[in-house]
Amino acid sequence: MAIERTFSIIKPDATARDLTGAINATIETAGLRIVAQKRVRMTREQAETFYAVHRQRPFFGELVATMTSGPVVVQVLEGNNAIAAYRDLMGATDPAKAAPGTIRKLYAKSIGENSVHGSDAADTAVQEIAQFFSGNEIVG
Repeated sequence: MAIERTFSIIKPDATARDLTGAINATIETAGLRIVAQKRVRMTREQAETFYAVHRQRPFFGELVATMTSGPVVVQVLEGNNAIAAYRDLMGATDPAKAAPGTIRKLYAKSIGENSVHGSDAADTAVQEIAQFFSGNEIVG
C-alpha cells in the first residue's frame, strides 16, 4: 500500500453545526492522519477557482454561494491509499444513499449540504492542497 496525501474540506453546513471535532475523530479512527488543517472563510474567487471544473454546470453558482456562506476547515490527510480511503469514508454524495458509518450518512443534510469534500485523484489532490497550503504548513 502506498502512503499518499489527499485534500479535505469540512464544508460550511458542518462547521455551522460544530461538527469539526466529530468529523476529525471519524477521519482519525479510519486510520488517516491530519497533517495540516486550518479554518478559513473561502472568498468567492477561491471558490470559483477551486470548483472551476464545474463552471459550466447548472449548480456552479449555488455551489460557490454555499462554499462562501461560512467558514470551512481545509485539511491535508495522509495514509495508506488516502485518496480512495477518504472517498470511501465520505460516502455517497447523496446522504440517503451513503453507507452506514460514512461521514455523509452520519452528518450530511442533503446532496447540496453534504458536509465534506475530498480529492478524486492524485493530480487533483496536489492542485487542491497547493491552493490552500504551503509546504511548511504540512507537518507529517
